[in-house]
Amino acid sequence: MLAARIRTGDKDALSELYDASSGQVFGLVSRIVGDRAVAEEIALDVYLQVWRGSSVHDPERGSATAWLLLLARSRAIDYLRSKAGHARGREQALPEEYRQVADRSPDPEVAAQAGSRRSIIEGALGRLDADKRRAIELAFFGGLSHSEISERLGLPIGTVKTRIRTGMQQLRTVLEPLGGAL
Repeated sequence: MLAARIRTGDKDALSELYDASSGQVFGLVSRIVGDRAVAEEIALDVYLQVWRGSSVHDPERGSATAWLLLLARSRAIDYLRSKAGHARGREQALPEEYRQVADRSPDPEVAAQAGSRRSIIEGALGRLDADKRRAIELAFFGGLSHSEISERLGLPIGTVKTRIRTGMQQLRTVLEPLGGAL
């Protein structure tokens, strides 16, 4: 397991993790922040966070890739909410292209696996009610807070939170049996 090796200071393990996931991490961050240079910096910060051990993967809570993408998403959203990023990208519309997170990996096998994961997740999202799917898209792919989603959709914040929570529970139920495939 790469995470265990990284915790022991194995630089080769970090390199393997980077090679296997950097395209997805960069693609996600780039979509959220909309600036290539900033996305590169944030992506590197994510791997530095992993290396320093300030965030540790728990296999009981999901796949290593999902954990890494969650770290990347959190960092990107932190950037958007910071003073430097506050004016940038908050009012951007959410086009369908969020589903096409770039995998810049030159390895065709990795690209095929990413495409397969993307298809599985798109299929799972497609099973949700439109209201739940929209709230999840705005939160996870648009980087909006609950209050921002509430404003955008004209709904009470409690309704937004409920839609996201129940939608995520439904996604977990659908995706859990496919854990090894993700």
